[in-house]
Amino acid sequence: MVPVSIVIITKNKSGCIAGCLDMAKLITNDIIIIDNGSTDTTLSIALSYGCRVYQNAWDGYGANKNKGIELAKYDWILSIDADEIPDMELVNSLHNIWLKNPEVVYDIKFRSYFGSKRIRFGSWGRDHHIRLFNRTLVKWSEPAVHETLMLPKQIKKKSLKGYFHHYSVKNAYECNNKAVYYAKLSAEKYYQSGKRANIINLYISPIFVFIKSYILLLGFLDGKEGWAISKITYKNRWLKYHYLSQLENTYKKKPFIKSNFAVEC
Repeated sequence: MVPVSIVIITKNKSGCIAGCLDMAKLITNDIIIIDNGSTDTTLSIALSYGCRVYQNAWDGYGANKNKGIELAKYDWILSIDADEIPDMELVNSLHNIWLKNPEVVYDIKFRSYFGSKRIRFGSWGRDHHIRLFNRTLVKWSEPAVHETLMLPKQIKKKSLKGYFHHYSVKNAYECNNKAVYYAKLSAEKYYQSGKRANIINLYISPIFVFIKSYILLLGFLDGKEGWAISKITYKNRWLKYHYLSQLENTYKKKPFIKSNFAVEC
């Protein structure tokens, strides 16, 4: 086994978590599940794989991932979502890695899927993220949404061979629901940070992200799925600033109260 701890945050992911854990068990003997009140069989599946399962109140993506990091057996952390499956090339890369320098983080490429179709172009077609790091130097930021890893200046980035296969959405309906959900969280984040809606980010920016995804990044080559992704990308960008504008109007004369959205990761 590789001396890394895998941290996964979950809610109601019984449909995909087994595939993730099948491969995770080939990597390490320490898998931590931070669950946000699953009502399906997610927890029983995780326990059947020997995972350490903890149920916590939802404090945000980054905050809950950091809870898992604190509970980890090892200092090296591999962060995975329940709908992401490492392939054997990535598993072998992890078994052959030299994990001695905590100032190194590892970037991993993704292959994303819309339903069962692999997306090769557009914004989804070139996805990659830093997912392996040492907790003595690196933690997650803790905004409501779009958490990022906080990397000290001395950190060096390396890439690993292999892929995470990301089964993000089953269909356009689910994709649309996620776009709306994340737009609401982003609007709250923007409002709290002092960002405000304007004509550019309400009307021009959404058009630009559609053109970039569908035309410049060749999303049209992914067929109807490429069209659906680009259209929902446009909608998400517009909704973020639409909801932000609503927040500005609603809370102009009274204090902002943070909503307690629950995660469906």
